[in-house]
Amino acid sequence: MAAVLRGSRCLVGRCYKHVDFALVSTRSMASKTQVGFVGLGNMGNPMAKNLLKHGYPVIATDVFPESCKELQELGAQILDNPAEVADKADRIITMLPSSPNVIDVYTGPNGILKKVKKGSLLIDSSTIDPSVSKEMAAAAEKMGAVFMDAPVSGGVGAASSGKLTFMVGGVEEEFTAAKELLSCMGANVVYCGQVGTGQAAKICNNMLLAIGMIGTSEAMNLGIRLGLDPKLLAKILNMSSGRCWSSDTYNPVPGVMEGVPSGNNYQGGFGTQLMAKDLGLAQNTATNTKTPVPLGSLAHQIYRMMCARGYASKDFSSVFQFLREEEGQ
Repeated sequence: MAAVLRGSRCLVGRCYKHVDFALVSTRSMASKTQVGFVGLGNMGNPMAKNLLKHGYPVIATDVFPESCKELQELGAQILDNPAEVADKADRIITMLPSSPNVIDVYTGPNGILKKVKKGSLLIDSSTIDPSVSKEMAAAAEKMGAVFMDAPVSGGVGAASSGKLTFMVGGVEEEFTAAKELLSCMGANVVYCGQVGTGQAAKICNNMLLAIGMIGTSEAMNLGIRLGLDPKLLAKILNMSSGRCWSSDTYNPVPGVMEGVPSGNNYQGGFGTQLMAKDLGLAQNTATNTKTPVPLGSLAHQIYRMMCARGYASKDFSSVFQFLREEEGQ
């Protein structure tokens, strides 16, 4: 009987792709309470879609109304501002570009904390200064709500496929409730400690990512200048000790990999301006803790220079193109 049941589950899994999305959502939504979502950009949009796919009714808003259209067509309720979302939902996820955006969305005139319900769980997946996360947590606590920071790693591709990694900081007793929602959008949900530690982990990760991407771009560019075929060089790197995420999953050289920004004129993905912002956060925290980060500082300078040279809206892997243009190629 066990074997039959296992086979049945497998059969259902195979057939699920052919079931109408709306029907699946309607059935499962009946047993799940609504979730608020603020910030429907490159990351927030696919994250909110995955909540819908897992049966959660979504109430959302974004400062740019056009960002809401696709989600609305999938059944989400769209409201005018974060305060209205807080009035309707007691579990809210925010995904915003920077610290000032987070401060405004939570404490501004139409912010979440203007109408937040007591006992609400507020999860911020933005990448911001850890001190701002602590400030928002304190402000939420005064209103009887719980704030947790849960920045992500994985980029737009992982956001779309529901395979993000969440680094969570906050009251440990609330982690189970947070994980229930975050697991709908990510493959890994890791508890890091008190509020702000999720941000700390994300800042460290992105500093290493930036350094690795610059190193990969330099190595690939040097190999090409020495006459190596870029696909062959990437293959060799990825079976050798130089292998890293930037070389084997997100290669910065056009034509080496499909489905990555370098194959689409560096459009989409994680913007250079956002990487410069994250490296600035790393720089600030390193200064505050008197931690030497010479390569992190150099990476910050390079990405800031790229922003000044017109690369701000391109994916951060465009550092390869920047290096080529610097040498006149």
